[in-house]
Amino acid sequence: MSKSNYIRFDWAIKRLFRQKSNFVVFEGFLSCLLDESMKINKILESEGNKSTFDDKFNRVDVLVENSKGELVIVEVQNNRELDYFHRMLYGVSKVVTEYISEGEPYSKVKKIYSINIVYFDLGQGKDYVYHGKTEFRGMHDNDILQLSEMQKKQFKLPEISNIFPEYYLLCVNGFDRKALTPLDEWISFLKTGDIPDNAQAQGLPEARERLKRDNMSKTEQQEYDAHLEALRYQSSVIDTNIKIGIEKGREEGKAAEKIEIAKNLLQIGLSVSDIAKGTGLTEKQILEIVK
Repeated sequence: MSKSNYIRFDWAIKRLFRQKSNFVVFEGFLSCLLDESMKINKILESEGNKSTFDDKFNRVDVLVENSKGELVIVEVQNNRELDYFHRMLYGVSKVVTEYISEGEPYSKVKKIYSINIVYFDLGQGKDYVYHGKTEFRGMHDNDILQLSEMQKKQFKLPEISNIFPEYYLLCVNGFDRKALTPLDEWISFLKTGDIPDNAQAQGLPEARERLKRDNMSKTEQQEYDAHLEALRYQSSVIDTNIKIGIEKGREEGKAAEKIEIAKNLLQIGLSVSDIAKGTGLTEKQILEIVK
């Protein structure tokens, strides 16, 4: 089947995965990534969880509560953002404060997983999936601080890191190998938009049926096409601005080089008119240099 017949994952997150009947696909993805059975209790709304394309322009946020009461943020970012790490931190911090009521004890702070699917180079690294969590390591003995037995019983958690948010970063464009694991099959789909017939990762067999473009109504297909066109347009705008910036830099570099040449020629006593002829600068520009 042509890969163009499948709906992009970011669009599916935004629209299809909000329907309980399609949770099975989303649960499959989360289970493969987190390496544990993940059951979605409900889709939540938050200040950072917008429902239209214009609200986030090219970033899709979904906030999920699983069967254990934990919160999962999923974001898809298509275009480069140098401060994306800061955005990840801000998004988690926002959810932490939104989902604890005033006067509740700190122990009621919910566990949060931040899952970030990016289609650009973010930082420097060799892998295509990164996992970050909080540990407290001794500065002298290099030991990892543990919960006390009383804390383990009260919080029903084995490690301190289980309290703090965890981050998953999927650098989709960095995946360039054969899919050998269930997670690889999902990342391959995220990159190519294709689901091979032999893909068996949890959720992908269901995705093969439920993410077909042909299953959408005419109105939904028009909205989806508008979404794709908006992505293409923004990508074009960014590429154009990059090219303009590079060309402007070259022009400024050439201008700076001409000015340095003019300064040297002035020092050896050449006339303003001769320097103008030799460098391509105007006599007015050269007189400014003299000043």
